[in-house]
Amino acid sequence: MEALAGFGFELGVLKRIRRAGWWQAGVRDPESVAEHTTRVAQLAGLLAAEGGADPARAAYLALWHDTQETRTGDLPHTIKGFVEKPDPRAITAAQTSALPAAARDSVRGAVDEYETAESPEALYARDADKLEMLLQAVEYRDVGVRNVDEWIASATKSLQTDLARRVAEAALTLSSLSWRVR
Repeated sequence: MEALAGFGFELGVLKRIRRAGWWQAGVRDPESVAEHTTRVAQLAGLLAAEGGADPARAAYLALWHDTQETRTGDLPHTIKGFVEKPDPRAITAAQTSALPAAARDSVRGAVDEYETAESPEALYARDADKLEMLLQAVEYRDVGVRNVDEWIASATKSLQTDLARRVAEAALTLSSLSWRVR
């Protein structure tokens, strides 16, 4: 049980790691990886539900998609050409090596499924990651950050499902300041 507790403490690091790419856009205090992951998991569940896939599985995959950043930090896209992106499966294997078998296999399986991107749930989880970035960019734009077009374009281009592309189109026609509780 100490291994589970220890891994729980390691996962807490995600609350303190900032999404580093936003600094390049001029965002002074970007959201944490944990904040990003929460909305990714929520969006993944919603996309999967709408798309006829398993929302709980999609959300679970999304929960684990960036946990490797406890060991690497958030690596912005500008590292390309300078640093090789670490293998998420290898990092997850190291992170979970001391866990009991059921927990270890569950996390490793989720990361592998997400990275393989063959199941509908994985596709929705991956699209949710990009949609979350798009929504965040629109939110930053709406409060005066001007240099977010690159993030919006990158997110839009990366979407794999028609459902996610339709959500992105809708998000780009709205202001994040215009939503309201109904």
